[in-house]
Amino acid sequence: MNIEFATRLPAALFRWIDLNLLTLGREMRLSYLPPLMVYLAAGISSLTGIVGTFYVKERLGLSAEFLAALGFWMTLPWALKMPMGHLVDLLWRWKSLLVYLGAGLIATSLFIMIGLLGHTEAMREVAPLAQWYVLAALLAPVGYVLQDVVADAMTVEAVPRVNPDGQLIDLEARKQMHITMQTLGRVAIIGGGILVAVANVVLMKDVATLSEAGKGEAYLLIYQLALVIPFVSVCGIWLAGWLKWREIKHFSVQGLNIKEIEVLTGAHVETPPINWWILGGGLVFTVVSLGVGLVQISGAEEIVFSLSMAIVLFLIWKLTSELESEARNVLVGTALLVFVFRAVPTPGAGSTWWMIDELGFDQQFLATLSLIGSVLTLAGMFIFRRFMAERSMAYVIGALTVAGTILSLPIISMYFGLHVWTAAHTGGIVDARFIAVIDTALESPLGQIAMIPMLAWIANSAPEKLKATFFAVMASFTNLALSASQLTTKYINQIFTVTREVREVDTGEILVPADYSELGVLLIIVTILGFILPMLAIVAIRYSRLRSA
Repeated sequence: MNIEFATRLPAALFRWIDLNLLTLGREMRLSYLPPLMVYLAAGISSLTGIVGTFYVKERLGLSAEFLAALGFWMTLPWALKMPMGHLVDLLWRWKSLLVYLGAGLIATSLFIMIGLLGHTEAMREVAPLAQWYVLAALLAPVGYVLQDVVADAMTVEAVPRVNPDGQLIDLEARKQMHITMQTLGRVAIIGGGILVAVANVVLMKDVATLSEAGKGEAYLLIYQLALVIPFVSVCGIWLAGWLKWREIKHFSVQGLNIKEIEVLTGAHVETPPINWWILGGGLVFTVVSLGVGLVQISGAEEIVFSLSMAIVLFLIWKLTSELESEARNVLVGTALLVFVFRAVPTPGAGSTWWMIDELGFDQQFLATLSLIGSVLTLAGMFIFRRFMAERSMAYVIGALTVAGTILSLPIISMYFGLHVWTAAHTGGIVDARFIAVIDTALESPLGQIAMIPMLAWIANSAPEKLKATFFAVMASFTNLALSASQLTTKYINQIFTVTREVREVDTGEILVPADYSELGVLLIIVTILGFILPMLAIVAIRYSRLRSA
């Protein structure tokens, strides 16, 4: 029996690798590359994440509550995917201009940070450093939104409607292509994260032991290297133009004219009618958001969030009013599940500060955790590929919620001294860093898994003439969940105050003492909410007329 098992095991393992890994490679098409390059640029954006965290902690006196509020404004541009998506449909032939504009905004944000690190005094003479940082933090997400809305629509366009002979590809085969395309999109984002995590591990070596000037030089180098981000996304647009030219040339040889080729390939032949509800709603949202933000009235975040949610819900109602009842129930139920799953609050910046100050996690170790997380997230996407394809969204989100709750327990336990006890009983082997590495290894694949079936379902359901609009409206709704998460994170940080030590740069005087006494309760509350809220959504949908994909 053991011999038979031993002989069958290699064959079974090869079949699994072939089904989950090699098949994805065989299904890769050259037409998928342009949007993948834009997604890769988004993945590379995490290059500055760690240095940004340490820059804020070491040189800016911003509170955890303020950073949570800033996080809200940074996620808000993603709600603008609605009018931007419709704009892409209206200006389909010129959509590459939005990628160029986005690349310009991203580059501007990076140049501001380069100025803060390399020409600090000159920047301070113009405006306070904190204001420069906030401006850079807000410009970057606008640039990424502009690029992402085009990339989303390009993923639909990248899946061919006809084979090289001009024969229509059947719907089931195209559905599988959409799943492959969306999976590869996540792979590109995470792959970019892996590349920059490796770079951070190398570049952050021994940075913790450097002087303040030495740290500044190391941070400056990383922001300079990050200028490759807008260049990669622009290269994706150049490749898309070349592929389009090659496709036209291929079918021209077969005797077709340009109009016949566009009809055959499903290109944007006819411009859809202008939807003033979407453009007008987007304009109102932009004007009110900017007005509320500039005036800095009390409750600005809540006002803008309520307005944006009302607009998105109204537009979803308008777009789905023509769908069949069953299809509409599936759409609403699926979007609601993903919204609640992504809207749960996080501990905020205080948790990272505690790990740096109390657990001794330095720049290189945090980069190592990021690398481990990115690599295992990528592996988890392949491992759970069939799981995502064969299970309902309710099942997937329920499983991820349970797993995420269990995997949050080690961090909570370390706050109460678990690592001290384990280190004492294992000769110092199972210390805080050991536990953090294991916990990161187990938890890292969870975040991206729920999004792949959702994105594939949206892409497969998008109408031909409104692919960008449909994608943008549905994505705006789920992205608003991140704004809700930042809002609730701000509220929790108002109730449970966590502060890190802030010193005067010139004199070294302590302006704000470190206080992590309430972090433990904060971590527990966040974990409980992260379990209860998604489970309530699953039960509510199960016993209503709504359904999930």
